[in-house]
Order: sequence, then C-alpha cells, then structure tokens
Amino acid sequence: MSPLKALLNGFKEIPPLRLVLGLCPVLAVSAFAENGFGMGLAATAVLIGSNLVISALRNVIPDKIRIPCFIVVIATFVSIVDMTLNAFMPALHAELGIFVPLIVVNCIILGRAEAFASKNGVLSSIADGIGVGLSFTFALTLLSAIRELLGAGTIFGVSVLGEAYQPFRVFGFPPGAFIALGLMLAFYNMLAKKYKLG
Repeated sequence: MSPLKALLNGFKEIPPLRLVLGLCPVLAVSAFAENGFGMGLAATAVLIGSNLVISALRNVIPDKIRIPCFIVVIATFVSIVDMTLNAFMPALHAELGIFVPLIVVNCIILGRAEAFASKNGVLSSIADGIGVGLSFTFALTLLSAIRELLGAGTIFGVSVLGEAYQPFRVFGFPPGAFIALGLMLAFYNMLAKKYKLG
C-alpha cells in the first residue's frame, strides 16, 4: 500500500467511532479538552514509533513470538513518551496518570502493529501511524471538548458559555463520558449511513 493511501485510510478509521477501539483512555481522560488532546498525541507518538520499528524488523521477528516482540517495542516507546511528558509537561503527566503507561495495552496500537506494520513497508507504516493517531486524537479531543463545554462551560480552560451558564455536572464524571460517547457514536453512524462512509 502506498504511503498516501495508508495515510488517508488511517484518517478514515477513527478508532473510537468507526472501530470502537481504545475506549479506556477515551472514557477515562476525556473530562477536559487539554487532557484528551495530550493523550491523543501521546498515543500518536507511540503509534508512529512502534509502526516504524515493527515494519523495519518485520522480516526478522519470528512469527511464533511476534506479539511479545510487538509489546516490547510498544512498551519502549510508551516509556519514552511517559518520561518525556513527566520531564517537560509534569502537570499534564499528573492529569493523565496511569493511562499513559496503559498505552502499552491499547488495542489500537497492537492492532495496527499486527494488521498493518508487520505486513507493509516503513513509509506506509509511518503514514498509517500518523493517520490513525491523528484521527484518534481528533475523536478524543472532540469528545473531551464536548464534555468540558457541557460540564464546565469551557473549552481548553477558556470560558465559552459565560458565568450565567449552569453546567451539567454529570459530564465531568464517568457516566457523562458514556453519554457523550454514545451520542457521538450515534451521530457518526448517522453520517456514515447518509454519506456511505464505509
């Protein structure tokens, strides 16, 4: 697959909405847009790095132990991202907490390693990582912005609805994540059906 086709295909996949994958961080850290955006970019960095290495080593990794090898590669990039966040963005690192190390077991990343990077060239795998990662970041940031807007009247900490707004506090808690995600899934499915998105 060509890199451009891989990139565009990655953008179409939108893991939380189309594939319904990677919901643990989507639901857990999406109370504020900044957290969702940060988690999305962290996952994107891991996805690009792991896709690159796994694709480069795909002919060397023995088939019988490919999954443990993939996890070691993914864990390496997660550790790099975790330490980088801790060093340069300690406030965001503290907000995301345990969910950054849990990127290791995120099914989006392992799924792309198995389904794409282990079968395609390096450039196409990097393009796939960029496309899937940015579509994941978009979905996570959008969900976070919706929850923050309804739950606090702000987006990225900036007041949007004014002081008179009475927030729907439920959107700041886990049930609000399920409600918002359910509404997003319904809206996405309606658009997908109407415009035959796939």
